[in-house]
Amino acid sequence: MNMDEHESRHEICRIGASLYARGYVHASAGNISVKLDDGSFLITPTDACLGNLDANALAHVSANGEQLSGQRASKTLTVHQSIYAATPQARCVIHTHATHLVSLTLAGVWTPSDILPPITPYYVMKVGHVPLIAYQRPGAPGVATEVAQRIAQSTANQKTIRAVMLERLGPMVWHQSPAEASAVLEELEETAKLWLMSDRKATALSDAHIDELRATFGALW
Repeated sequence: MNMDEHESRHEICRIGASLYARGYVHASAGNISVKLDDGSFLITPTDACLGNLDANALAHVSANGEQLSGQRASKTLTVHQSIYAATPQARCVIHTHATHLVSLTLAGVWTPSDILPPITPYYVMKVGHVPLIAYQRPGAPGVATEVAQRIAQSTANQKTIRAVMLERLGPMVWHQSPAEASAVLEELEETAKLWLMSDRKATALSDAHIDELRATFGALW
């Protein structure tokens, strides 16, 4: 069941505070949005700290990007909108500057189409493929276009994705609710941590192991 606007406002604040308290976000980095039933969006304000959001101050933006109420919307709004347009089932998008994932882009990702190898079953089941988006400055208009193109390419190749990685900036993840999007983000960041801890030498699960996860759990990989 979809949340109404009141519930969505408070869920954004709850998820933001939880991520901040556990070190998945810091300072004023990161943003969260929710798509409402009427096609409009709630999104955290620009330069807001996710650890102490005010439900009433969240930006409310129309489907065409017009600010309706609240503080000024995050500068990444256009990227969020491109994800919702390309992925109709998505109802929440989260962007953070997650430490291990950003560090991974500095050290070198596994491949441009998959920033991490499938080293754990839960990464395969909960996250799936995560392509790298080459660096552009924060808020650059070309990012939204490229993210939409990556989603379209993955869909055409029958590989549903739930995240992309912005080089030197951090992940953008999406799902049907804030709690589910947060779970994808956390699994993604923890897998990056594990791979870096192995000095990027941990081996991927075998094709047979991944086939088993597909058959048993419907894994997206």
